Amino acid sequence: MWLAATLLAIVILLFLSAFFSGSETALTAASRARMHQMERSGDARAGIVSRLIDRRERMISSLLLGNNLVNILASALATAAFIDILGDAGVAAATFVMTVLVLVFAEVLPKTWAITTPDRFALAVSPFVSTVVRVFAPVVMAVQRFVSALLRLFGVAASNDVLLSGHEELRGAVDLLHREGSVQKGARDMLGGLLDLNELDVSDVMVHRTAMQALNADDPADKLVTQVIESPFTRLPLWRGETENIVGILHAKDVLRALAAAGGDATALDIMAVASKPWFVPDTTSLQAQLNEFLRRKIHFALVVDEYGEVMGLITLEDILEEIVGEIADEHDVEIQGVRQQPDGSIIVEGTVPIRDLNRAFDWNLPDEEATTMAGLVIHEAQTIPEAGQEFTFHGFRFKVLRKTRNRLTQIRVTPVTPVATAPATSLPV
Repeated sequence: MWLAATLLAIVILLFLSAFFSGSETALTAASRARMHQMERSGDARAGIVSRLIDRRERMISSLLLGNNLVNILASALATAAFIDILGDAGVAAATFVMTVLVLVFAEVLPKTWAITTPDRFALAVSPFVSTVVRVFAPVVMAVQRFVSALLRLFGVAASNDVLLSGHEELRGAVDLLHREGSVQKGARDMLGGLLDLNELDVSDVMVHRTAMQALNADDPADKLVTQVIESPFTRLPLWRGETENIVGILHAKDVLRALAAAGGDATALDIMAVASKPWFVPDTTSLQAQLNEFLRRKIHFALVVDEYGEVMGLITLEDILEEIVGEIADEHDVEIQGVRQQPDGSIIVEGTVPIRDLNRAFDWNLPDEEATTMAGLVIHEAQTIPEAGQEFTFHGFRFKVLRKTRNRLTQIRVTPVTPVATAPATSLPV
């Protein structure tokens, strides 16, 4: 009778051990995003799972405590039963039998089952695990304090900080899915661009003042109208006196509307009356904040100024959207070949090509923290303004300056030091 009760107790304890092991695996592997969505749809169990995951350390500690308690108790009962049957040899027999039973039925089997369907498993066990966590909470908290104090004796500071931010976790998941083939490169780049909006400033993607097309407000009205019509751009800055003194923004639609009202007589137009007031933004504004301001103000165009109020360039809503979806071109855009892939595997780029565009086009990882363009990267790494013909090697690539105009590097040859897979040749704007 005693032996039968002991065997029944061991079976129950093994079942509890399997429950603790499977629950730990399922709740660790469950998708937080899917649970959040199910909770919003009204699933109460998904809410319990989300709360357990939010306090992951306490949940895992409680499950480990329960698992160790039942495993040790099951092993003790099995040892007593085997000693009663086999004498001193029962210790070895109990060790072997319990190792096999715990490994197969309390560890491998439940964990394999849980990892196969983690969300469904987590939903099923969440109410019971929540109760276990509440019951073991005092013991777990005492153990955690003891462990923290013990770690401090060895100079290790226990921290509850999350190692990866939500953005980094999502970026890592997207990269992993791309590597596995579930997410195409274009979709990965779009998601990566969206996540980068908070990390980039408007100065990283703006059109530099040297590449801006601006109009002289003192020119005759008919000349300005002609320039507006011939320009590929819809919005053009107006300057007076000096190019950095921007006094207005001229919209092609407003010009055409005023021209129609004047009966087609361009000389009768008051250009400053047609122009809108310029909007200036600091160069340190993040792309996310600038996008929000564009949407709030219902404006697509802003001028970028530095800390001294000097105009550095301009940024448009399209520039920000291109960071997400890639280059946007229409029938009025002037296409400039900024990148040419050579038969020997090297790539010739214009100095003004953005580093981010090259990284996106060829799956490279050139740093863009200290410089925005390829010319800027070479100058930053060389710590000097190179002469034409000079070569440098850094970040796994060889850079050769092909052309230089005054202090500007206008053409650079980039050659991977070790062969890398490159995307098909791409035309990028400069």
